[in-house]
Amino acid sequence: MHDATFAELLAATERTAVHLEMRDSYAVGDEADDFSTFLRTGIPNLDPTRSFWPQWMPLVQEAVGRGVVMRRARIVSEPVTDYIRYEHAITPLNLEAGEEVRWLPRREASTIALPGNDFWLLDDTVVQFHHFTGTGDWAKDGRERTTDPAAAAAALCRTAFEKVWERAVPHAKYTP
Repeated sequence: MHDATFAELLAATERTAVHLEMRDSYAVGDEADDFSTFLRTGIPNLDPTRSFWPQWMPLVQEAVGRGVVMRRARIVSEPVTDYIRYEHAITPLNLEAGEEVRWLPRREASTIALPGNDFWLLDDTVVQFHHFTGTGDWAKDGRERTTDPAAAAAALCRTAFEKVWERAVPHAKYTP
């Protein structure tokens, strides 16, 4: 399980896949061109055949088609950064793929015990933490995974995500 790709992990997921994002800016290379264009024009690239979407959308669609509930929550500072405006503008593609997405203003998260890093939690047992540099790009050891369902990490992530989800605003109702 530790050497499996995320696509393999998601293919083995049976019930739930939740993702918590807590940064106000990411600088991952596969978004650089689209983000730059958005900054210049204010127009998001919503073409599902471009950028990283041709790899991501089929993974989500296949999982959701098998009955996996995929939820993504984003904790954001307000006023939002340019990156969050961009992320909000391209979220319709996440929704089209089958994800549910909610947004939580950071001030609403003050009383939630949160892990120190973004994560995926699959079937309440597999946790994949994401590590980023200070500038928002993937760190050298960008992913850390644990598969022990009794581990404190799984319990913390499960509880944190559910608390965020219950307080968060559905994408269609959130205005950055």
